[in-house]
Amino acid sequence: AVKEPRIRTKNLISVIFCEAVAIYGIILSIIFSGKMEDGDGTNFTDTDWYSGFALFNGGLTVGGCNLVCGICVGIVGAACALADAQRPELFVKILVVEIFGSALGLFGVIIGIVMTTQAKFGG
Repeated sequence: AVKEPRIRTKNLISVIFCEAVAIYGIILSIIFSGKMEDGDGTNFTDTDWYSGFALFNGGLTVGGCNLVCGICVGIVGAACALADAQRPELFVKILVVEIFGSALGLFGVIIGIVMTTQAKFGG
């Protein structure tokens, strides 16, 4: 950005993509917490066990997908900044690749929601 000041604002796109991924995790945590109910702590039905494991695995899936998405967006964002500094016509092409990398987090959210649709405690 020192030698090419015009790329300063273009580098913020990667940061915005990563913030969107963080928002995906917050949204899923709100959805998951809405499925939780108090129990007596002694009698667990098969539905309770299923729901607990579904929420746990849904959280792991979303977290793993968001981690991979963040790594992908970071690597591609750095490459985008370097490529744009050398050849400005490459910016849009690499931005498309960065958007596809950011879609990994959205796929994780969808899978997490699908995994936990049948989770219901106290049934």
